[in-house]
Amino acid sequence: MQIIRDLDTLRAAVSALRATGGSIALVPTMGALHEGHMALVAEGAARAEHVVASIFVNPKQFGPNEDLDAYPRQEAQDAAMLKQAGVAILWAPTVDVMYPAGFASTVSVTGVSDELDGAARPGHFDGVATVVTKLFNQVRPDVALFGEKDYQQLAVIRRMVADLDQPLEIVGVPTKRAADGLALSSRNVYLSAEQRKAAVALPDALNAAARRIAGGEAVAAVLAEAVASLAEAGFGPIDYVELRDAATLEILPVLNRPGRLLAAARMGNTRLIDNIAVDPA
Repeated sequence: MQIIRDLDTLRAAVSALRATGGSIALVPTMGALHEGHMALVAEGAARAEHVVASIFVNPKQFGPNEDLDAYPRQEAQDAAMLKQAGVAILWAPTVDVMYPAGFASTVSVTGVSDELDGAARPGHFDGVATVVTKLFNQVRPDVALFGEKDYQQLAVIRRMVADLDQPLEIVGVPTKRAADGLALSSRNVYLSAEQRKAAVALPDALNAAARRIAGGEAVAAVLAEAVASLAEAGFGPIDYVELRDAATLEILPVLNRPGRLLAAARMGNTRLIDNIAVDPA
């Protein structure tokens, strides 16, 4: 596996892969890899002959009071995992390479990015769309893999790719979970042992709400009880627990088409997100 940090070398290495024949899958990450990331790599390997993974902690998607400086960084361990999984190239640029002096462009995807995490984290999805566009232009993959845990992010990227006629396929990979149901996340390392035990209330609340809504109970009442259950478990503040259209992320006051239950809440200083599908009976 090649570890590459400058753009000219990356382009030459990608061209060399292309010359051997076959397609390229891209797995964009911010590092601190876990089984969820490796599921993306495995899916990429199933869909393309070569896998390129990126590690870049993108400052443009962090707000002024968020955890950019504290975000876990463990490149040597991550690189070993990627090499063992058969990744061809690890693209690990510095901030100066991604955003050189004078950088002044932003990619913005309105509508699907406006609410939920877009409201809770102003500017976050502009940073996501900008860095992902750059990664697509740098690697020029045939397919890119993203986890469904970041469901709104996936929706934003799909909208961006469709709107900008970007020539690649976007694949969402189901959320990987711990044995107790908590979604795997790089930020889970921030949780104390007690908080980690309590955090399972998040997937538990979503699963219970999904069963009740699919069974015909009133959406608003079920969501209110889900919020109350999270507060009782020690979450707070709770940014949202909402039922949205699975494709457009429009609010679903009634479950009359495929939906997605999405939630974001803090356990101590750690902000956790999760989502599950919920469909009409």
